Formats: sequence, structure tokens, C-alpha cells
Amino acid sequence: MFLYDSVQKTKCKFEPLIEGKVSLYVCGPTVYDDAHLGHAKSALTFDLLSRVLEANGYQVTFARNITDIDDKIIKKATETGQSVQEIATHYTNNYRLDMEAIGVRTPTLEPKATESIPAMTRMIEHLIEKKHAYVISNGDVYFDTQSDKSYLSLSNRQSTENISRVTAVSEKKNEADFALWKAVHDGTISFDSPFGPGRPGWHLECSAMIEQYLAIEGCEFAIDIHGGGADLLFPHHENEAAQTRCATNHNLARYWVHNGFINVDGEKMSKSLGNSFFLKDALKAYNGEVLRFYLLSTHYRGDFNFNEEDLVASKKRLDRLYRLKKRLFGLTTQTVATEFNTALLEVLNDDLNVSKAYALIDELIASANDALDANPKDKIFRQTLLSSLLMIERVLGFGGQNPYEYFQFGLDDESKAKINELIVKRSEAKALKDFAASDAIRDELTAMNVSIMDTANGTFWEMSN
Repeated sequence: MFLYDSVQKTKCKFEPLIEGKVSLYVCGPTVYDDAHLGHAKSALTFDLLSRVLEANGYQVTFARNITDIDDKIIKKATETGQSVQEIATHYTNNYRLDMEAIGVRTPTLEPKATESIPAMTRMIEHLIEKKHAYVISNGDVYFDTQSDKSYLSLSNRQSTENISRVTAVSEKKNEADFALWKAVHDGTISFDSPFGPGRPGWHLECSAMIEQYLAIEGCEFAIDIHGGGADLLFPHHENEAAQTRCATNHNLARYWVHNGFINVDGEKMSKSLGNSFFLKDALKAYNGEVLRFYLLSTHYRGDFNFNEEDLVASKKRLDRLYRLKKRLFGLTTQTVATEFNTALLEVLNDDLNVSKAYALIDELIASANDALDANPKDKIFRQTLLSSLLMIERVLGFGGQNPYEYFQFGLDDESKAKINELIVKRSEAKALKDFAASDAIRDELTAMNVSIMDTANGTFWEMSN
């Protein structure tokens, strides 16, 4: 398996720190608002990576943190009259529901910043003891960037590039120094520490949580893979790496993996541009699996241009997979080795090459339909085909729904109930051999744009395209 390492800027053969096991950490959301497409793209990228690692036989420990204390959360609480905890809990729950809707699995660990304060203060104490951090008169604690000879080695930046990214503080030793602990004197939410009441710096949170939950003792690196959006490489990941390097006896991660930006109709997603697209709004109009299929369809490292025309075209591509699955409906799935499964994993092992993976799926669908047309009762072929579809579901995370229910998306419960009621009446009419009534109900359903199919397992229906 090969992954592109953002620091080495090349594809590297993946070799775990411990044979058969992988530790993966990804920066999660700051929960002050609903998830947008950028959150979805990042979450999908690392959900896919963890699935591919598992398909290669690795036992994956995947941690994605929740930043549940931050100035933005406090501001939102002040604006709404709610408590910080209420805001954080509300948007954490919303985030989880949105991720579940697009098939992102729950990570092995989901540490919260507020639950990891002792680990953060311990790391700050180590940094102060080792002369890599200092306390200023108001109680703030800063990391001394000049004390770390390897600072900026992660992002390969020059020191002068860093100055504009920080706020000037008169007592800071260097313009690039960043806060590890922010003292609180105004009565807002704070936590006790050896440095006085305050809140942790954002960069510190991830370093401390990795040390607490994932770090491999006595190893050159704390974890195998650290992931996140490309915008986090600097300054967030640069500062994380510096803190860990200076506070401990190891580097932070062996491999650094970053996903690209999301553009909405050609513009980089940004709330300041007014084009932030909340995931919850997209989920009202489209099946979550359609969004997953679309957002995964281009390579994770490239920027993704989101537009509805491409989304609709992508849905039609996924529809073909479900129409094939309909032809196999009712068969019991058995896992067997197939050439397709081997080929799919091979292309995904090449830095998650989804373009080739999707091309393989398109070829599978076309050849499978031809084979089923020629010999629809070939049981061995159908079982082999089902195993390939199961592999797609397991590794790529789509194709796992009931194919009839997939095509029912968008109907409200009242409409579904009415359709189901008509289908029951039609079945009763058929049982009584009242074929005129049965045909009349079928015609009524057809007028409602509903297609029905009678099978040995019952009658199923879907909305016609």
C-alpha cells in the first residue's frame, strides 16, 4: 500500500509501526456550527482510508477529536443565550448524525478537548521544564518557536512567512510563538491548571490527545498516520508536531495525509464568501449515499468543485449500481474471492485511487448486465457478482441499501404509506382473482410515477426516473 506523504511530498510505501496494527488520528470539528461540505470531504477521505487499511488486514485504531471548547463556541453561546456545553452538545450530535447519513463510520475513539485537560497541562509543564515554553505576566503560556531547531520543517516554510499569521503580543519572545494556554480573567469558562485558570490553545489539544490515547511508548513516532484538511498543514499541524517533538522523546506521525479543499461552483468554500454549503441542506435533497458517492469520486488530494449538475450526473452513475443490485435481489450473499475484489483493492492501495476504482465498478456493472442478459440463472456467476458488490460496500461504503428503498428517497411518510396501502389492496385483489381491480390499482400507481415488481419475496416498488 502506498500513501502520499505531505511532508516528503511523494508517495511512500506504507509500513506500520507495529506489524498488523495502524494508529490513525484526524483533526475533527470545532462544534460551534453545523457541518459543511468541507467537513464531509475530510471525514469521507479518512473513513475510506480506514476501510482500505482494514481490507488489507490491519487492525485500525482511528481517533477523531471533538474540539468542544473554543472562542467561537463561547461567542455562539453568548449570542444565543445558551451555555457553552449546550452549544457543544447540540452541534456534536448534529455532526454525528450528518456523518452517519453519508456512511462515515464512528471512529474507534472520539476524545473531547474538555475531557483531556489534564493531558494538556502535563504537556505544557514538560515544555516549560525543557525550556520550550514560557509564561508571560498575564498568565498566558507560549511555545518558544526559536527553541525548536526543526520548527517549520513540516510545512517547509520560511520563518518570515509565519509572522502575519499571529497576533502581536508585547511579551512574546518571537512573533511566531503561539499560545499553549490562554489565561482567563473575565469570568468566562475556564479550567484549573498549574498556570492559573484558563483554556488550552487549539494546537495543543491534538498533541495532548494523541499522547493520551494513541502514542506508542518507546517508539520513534507517536502514531502511524496523522490526517486532516490541507489548510491544517500550517500552522496547526506544524505547531502540533513542534509541541510533541519538544515535549516527548518522539515525533508525532510517520505519515502525514491531507485532503484538498472544497469549491462551490468554482470558489473556495468560505463563509466570508457566502457560499458555505451545509451538509444538512444537501441531505434534504439527496440521499446521503449519493453525496458520499459524489464527494469520493475525485482523488482526495485534489480540490473538489461542488456543483449540482455534476451531483445529478453522479447520482445516475450510482443508480446503475442499484439497478444491477435489483437484478440480484433476494439472493443470499456469500463472500468469495473474485478477480474484481483483488483489482479494486489494488487500485485503492495506490494512494486511494478512486478514479480507477470507479472505472472498475463501471466495467463490472456493464459486463454483469451483459452476462445476466445472456444467462440470468447462472447461480455461480450471481454469487460471485454479489461478493464483488459486497466488497464495494465494505471498502467504499456505498451500495449497501435495499435497492428498492434507495429509489424511494425523497418521498414523505404520508406518500409512502399511501403507496404501501395501494400495494396491499392490489395484493388482496389478486388473491381474490379480481384482476380488473388489481390492474386498476397498478394503473393508479403508474400515474403516481411508481413502478412495482412482483417477486417470490413479495412486491417491491420504487419511484420511476
